[in-house]
Amino acid sequence: MRVLILGSGGREHALAWAMAESPMLTALYAAPGNPGIAEMAICIAIDPMDSDAVAAWCRAERIDLVVVGPEAPLAAGVADRLATAGIACFGPTAAAAQLEASKTFTKEICDACDAPTAAWARFTEIGPALAYLEARGAPIVIKADGLAAGKGVTVAETAVEAEVAVRAILGGRHGMAGTAIVIEDFMAGEEASLFVLSDGQTVLPLVGAQDHKRAEEGDLGPNTGGMGAYSPAPVLTPAVEAAAMDRIIRPVIAEMARRGTPFRGVLYAGLMIEDGVPRLVEFNVRFGDPECQVLMLRLKTDLLPVLAAAASGGLAGHQLDWRWNPAVCVVMAARGYPGGYGNGEAITGIAAAQTVPGVTVFQAGTASAANGQILSAGGRVLNICATGETVEAACARAYRAVDLIDWPGGFVRRDIAWRVREGSLS
Repeated sequence: MRVLILGSGGREHALAWAMAESPMLTALYAAPGNPGIAEMAICIAIDPMDSDAVAAWCRAERIDLVVVGPEAPLAAGVADRLATAGIACFGPTAAAAQLEASKTFTKEICDACDAPTAAWARFTEIGPALAYLEARGAPIVIKADGLAAGKGVTVAETAVEAEVAVRAILGGRHGMAGTAIVIEDFMAGEEASLFVLSDGQTVLPLVGAQDHKRAEEGDLGPNTGGMGAYSPAPVLTPAVEAAAMDRIIRPVIAEMARRGTPFRGVLYAGLMIEDGVPRLVEFNVRFGDPECQVLMLRLKTDLLPVLAAAASGGLAGHQLDWRWNPAVCVVMAARGYPGGYGNGEAITGIAAAQTVPGVTVFQAGTASAANGQILSAGGRVLNICATGETVEAACARAYRAVDLIDWPGGFVRRDIAWRVREGSLS
C-alpha cells in the first residue's frame, strides 16, 4: 500500500514509526512531516488543511490510504474531499468530526443516547453565562465550544476564576473556537483515556492510557496539549472499560450511524472515573498526543491493515495484540509553553538519548537547519518515550535519555506517572 500521513507532530512520527515495517507498505509519505518522520517517510510540502491539494496529489501519486493525524483537517472536511476523489481515508467526515469540533454537538449526542456526562449549558453571551455561573457555583468547567488546540478548557476552582474564563473566551481569546462556550458541572474522580477504532459499526478497543495536561509538576499550572503519558492506566480496569464501552462508546457510535454520519477512524474518549463508574469528559476524533506514542510502543499487531480496515468498513474480525511492558512518554517543551516561546534553537543529543535501552525519541515540533542540525519549531518539541519492566523502570530510562539531550531552551515535567510511581494508583 502507498500511504500518506497528514501532520507534523509527535503523534504522526509515532504512527509513521509503527507503520514503517509493515509488509503491506510499499511507500510512505508525510505532509508536511518533520525531520524525524523524514527518516522513514518522504516528506512533501503540502498543507493538510488544503484538501484540494491533498486530494490532487494523492490521485497523482496513486495513494491507497491517507491517515490523518490532527483534528483540524478532519473538522475542515479533508476526509470528505478524499472520498469524492475515491481515496480511502482513516479519519471521520466533517460531520462526524463534530464530536471533537463542537462541545455542544457532543453533549447533544450524549443526551440522545443517554451516555453519562456532566450536566451542561451553552452560551454565546457573557451576561447569561455569568448568571448561570452564579446559580451553579464552583468548582465548574468552562469550555470553548470549538477547536482550541487543547487550551480551551478551564477547570475553575472559584467563581472569580470561572468569570475570568467566561469573559476571556467569549471575548475572543480563542477566535472563532470561542464564539460559544459550554459550561458544565465539575466531575470528581480520576481521568483516563480510552481509544477505540471504528469502521462505522464495528468497534475495536485499544489499551488505556493516561496523560498529564497541566504544564507543571504535581498536575498544576495551565492546561497544555499534554506534557506526558503512560500506559497501561491502572484506573481503567476491565470492568470500567466494559462499562465505558456499553454505556458510552457503543451508544454514541450507534447514534452517529442512526443520524447518517457513521464514525470511521479512531475515537478517543476522555473519561472521568469515580468509584468504578466512568463518565465522558470529552471526545477527540484522532489519536491523542502524547497518548498515541505510548500506544504505538506497546502495539504488537501490524497497524496498517487495521487502519485500512477501519477506513473501508471491514474492521469485523480484526483484533489487536499488545506488549505487556508499560510505556511512558515525557514531553520536552519550549520554555514559556503553553504561553509565548521561542523557536529556532539548536537541539543536540537525540541520537545519544536513543542509545538508552528501551528509549525511542519522537520528534514533535522540530525543523532542519541548512546544515542538517535539528532546531526547535513549536511548543511541544520532543517526545522522549521508553518501555520497561515496570512504570518506574520506564520512567527512569526516559529521564536518563532526557538528560542526554542538550537543549537549554527546553523543559520537562519530572513527575510523569507520579501517582502510579508513588503507589496512590495501582
